[in-house]
Amino acid sequence: MLKLINGRNWYAACVFRRRIVTSSEKLCLKAEASSEEDSTGADNPYFADFQKFHIEASPAQKLILSLGSAITTLLNPGRPDALGVFGETSGHSALQKMHEKMMMSSEGQLILTDKPRINSSTVDLNCLKKLPPNTLGRTYIKFLEENNVTPDSRTPVQFVDDIELAFVMQRYREIHDLVHTVLGMPTNMLGEVAVKWVEGIQTGLPMCVSGAIFGPLRLKPKQRQRYVNSYLPWALSTAANAEFILNIYFEKRWEQPMGELLKELKIEPFVES
Repeated sequence: MLKLINGRNWYAACVFRRRIVTSSEKLCLKAEASSEEDSTGADNPYFADFQKFHIEASPAQKLILSLGSAITTLLNPGRPDALGVFGETSGHSALQKMHEKMMMSSEGQLILTDKPRINSSTVDLNCLKKLPPNTLGRTYIKFLEENNVTPDSRTPVQFVDDIELAFVMQRYREIHDLVHTVLGMPTNMLGEVAVKWVEGIQTGLPMCVSGAIFGPLRLKPKQRQRYVNSYLPWALSTAANAEFILNIYFEKRWEQPMGELLKELKIEPFVES
């Protein structure tokens, strides 16, 4: 039984419960994803993935990995492997707080229970193309196609020892493109830095915070002016006012109109000044 929640999350929880009752929960999900939702505890496929990819490391080893990967990421931001290691070895406290935030939301709790995955094996991308315009699913597939990105690019978590926290990190990775979609941010440097500010403030993950701080150093002068005048103020305001993004069960919301979703999440669309 999911824990009851109160306060400002109550209305959103009621809206979510009504939505999954009145619409098809498994819309655009493949058989593998459906089996994940129907599995509980150790039967959930994520447990097998965790055991397959998990690497034991001592605190000293994790410290060395964290420092080494942080330096590598600063010198070569195009190394996603180093960024991933840095995130896993430096984010324990942040992951604990993220997990706590998810446990405070009925929708977040359901995500933690189901442990859904987002990739081409679980999401029917062709199905998303057939959804009405301006729905989350249609907007998401449009983002993937226009930016030539794939949901299969997210690597498995390796250095997080607690399986629940490992899933939280995996979930953070796999919804990254959906965060871009919801925020309306492109995959260029301006868009990535804006997304990193939102993610960094909401999650507290050191890799997001460092990306938000050091990323602007790579901007060109004209880009930096646009960043300071428009992107940064909007990102800071969005991060502070929006609902916690990891509490959104995106897979159950493919049919939801984007305007309705943004209103529910308290996200104001970006408008460059």
